[in-house]
Amino acid sequence: MEENQIVNPSADQAGPNAEGQEQAAGAEQATENAATAISNVPVQEPVAETVAAHDDFDWTIDKRNVASYTREEKDKYDKVYENTFVQLNDGEMIRGLVVGITKTDVVLNIGFKSDGLVSLNEFRDIQGLKVGDEVEVMVVEKEDRDGNLNLSRKQARITRAWERIVEVHKTGEIVTGTVTSKTKGGLIVDVFGMETFLPGSQIDVKPVTDYDQFVGKTMEFKVVKINEAIKNAVVSHKALIESDIEAQRAQIIGQLEKGQVLEGTVKNITDFGAFMDLGGLDGLLYITDISWGRINHPGEVLKLDQKINVVVLDFDDEKKRISLGLKQLTPHPWDVLPETINESSIVKGKVVNIEDYGAFLEILPGVEGLVHVSEITWANTPINAKEFFKLGDEHEAKVVTLDKDSRKMSLSIKQLSDDPWSDIETKFPEGSRHTGAVKNITPYGVFVELTAGIGGMIHISDLSWLKRFNHPTEFTKVGENIDVIILGIDKENRKLQLGHKQLEEDPWNSLQDTFAVGTVHEGTVLRKDDKGAIVQLPYGLEGFAPNRHLAKEDGKSVGADETAEFMVIEFDRNEKRIVVSHARIWEQVQANEKDVARKEARVEADVTKKAVKNIQGKVEKPTLGDLGALAQIKERLQQEEKGSGTTPEQE
Repeated sequence: MEENQIVNPSADQAGPNAEGQEQAAGAEQATENAATAISNVPVQEPVAETVAAHDDFDWTIDKRNVASYTREEKDKYDKVYENTFVQLNDGEMIRGLVVGITKTDVVLNIGFKSDGLVSLNEFRDIQGLKVGDEVEVMVVEKEDRDGNLNLSRKQARITRAWERIVEVHKTGEIVTGTVTSKTKGGLIVDVFGMETFLPGSQIDVKPVTDYDQFVGKTMEFKVVKINEAIKNAVVSHKALIESDIEAQRAQIIGQLEKGQVLEGTVKNITDFGAFMDLGGLDGLLYITDISWGRINHPGEVLKLDQKINVVVLDFDDEKKRISLGLKQLTPHPWDVLPETINESSIVKGKVVNIEDYGAFLEILPGVEGLVHVSEITWANTPINAKEFFKLGDEHEAKVVTLDKDSRKMSLSIKQLSDDPWSDIETKFPEGSRHTGAVKNITPYGVFVELTAGIGGMIHISDLSWLKRFNHPTEFTKVGENIDVIILGIDKENRKLQLGHKQLEEDPWNSLQDTFAVGTVHEGTVLRKDDKGAIVQLPYGLEGFAPNRHLAKEDGKSVGADETAEFMVIEFDRNEKRIVVSHARIWEQVQANEKDVARKEARVEADVTKKAVKNIQGKVEKPTLGDLGALAQIKERLQQEEKGSGTTPEQE
């Protein structure tokens, strides 16, 4: 019976006195309970009892003299007992005690009915893990298929990390993370034990091409974007740099003044200028403010990462734009122009710009002069400045005008030599023959340069006695040499009238008899148009055949490049024109044949008339037979006359 005795720990701790009091109280309570039970039992008829073992045991008596619990105490102790069982839910975070470590797993006691196993790999970040340590884990599954408790420290870390990431995203707090690896488009960063994405564009304010250099580095980041659905976060290191730059920029702009000189570093070079880093603030140095002289690209003067002093020309607080200048640190070259440069002085400059009206020569950096097209050569022929000058070439010139106030200078190249037109009559008299170079060709003539500054024009009609050209390029080309004769001199307007065909006598005077009207010559059709054809004739002459005169006897027409006989139907020596016809040849042959037939018919008609007269003279009175014969003769004569196209009256 001692095994079934209930031991009350509270009673044991109370001591002997308490035990005696409890026993006395228990005895009294037992007596009362027994009396109450007896009084409540209804009176029944006596029943025969079956006697069994221990039937005389009184369950109401505690032989150890220990009192029983009250209902309140019993509920209290039941609740304490129930609290010894841990209530778990899947996904719950809980702290566990390490009670064992194997080669592959860690045994954790979380107060559940069974311990959980967690892979040792999930504790690689904890150095010196030992039994008795407390760690936080997540309940993945209270009971898997095998009835085991499934815990995960990795999931617990990810969950806690995500909670912290969400929190710092709201607060904007800066976090520290380690770049673990490179991925497509950026880097993977470990933040609070969770993998986040760092885009390549968010690594630095400058473009980054080599991502490998950041792998393994620990850096500061700002969480710029989160996705609650897939628990994904995007971090940025660039945002921190920009915030620092923004603070520095605000401080620098607050202290800026126009004309202030700052030290800057060339950050980027473009076609239109260079961006300068002023220590957290960028400024733009335009290409026109780099040098007083002309430059084609800022790279001719500046280099990347070069440190130079610049002056603040203007700035905008709202747009945060700063315009810088470099050339303004030195005086304008026009203000310190050497005294050696004055009117009539000879200077040397480089061609920096070419326009239709002339070219600009840079005498000194920032000092330019204009050579107008009229000051290139003494000749009065049109000059193309873009053909005469080349960018970068150097030329000597004479200063014609100089205005320091307006900073303008006019130059002349032709005034470096004497005016050749002053003695033009001596060097190039009328009728003299010369050889010149073709400089320009227009639809109406050819410009020829005889010597530097001296030239004239050959009109298209003075190129050849025999040929007519649609354009002078059919006769000569630019750059070719050509023989000319001086036809006239206009000294006032600086013009020479030149001729080429006048070098020979006019062949039209001697060809008038050769190509007289009615003569026939062999010719080749060179080209045709709507009006007719140009025919190549002997001795280099060309004739014109109207379309109707190109007809052949078979009804066709003489075609291009075809050779045929042509008759001259017009010869004009003054207009230098010959008109020919192919149709006139065969038409004239047909006309001649008709004339021959007509003459033969006339002769036969005369013979017939004479025979009739003779018969009439011999016969005084005609008989009926004679009249019939006469009628037949008359009818035949009329038919012959109709065939010949003449009548007796015409004869």
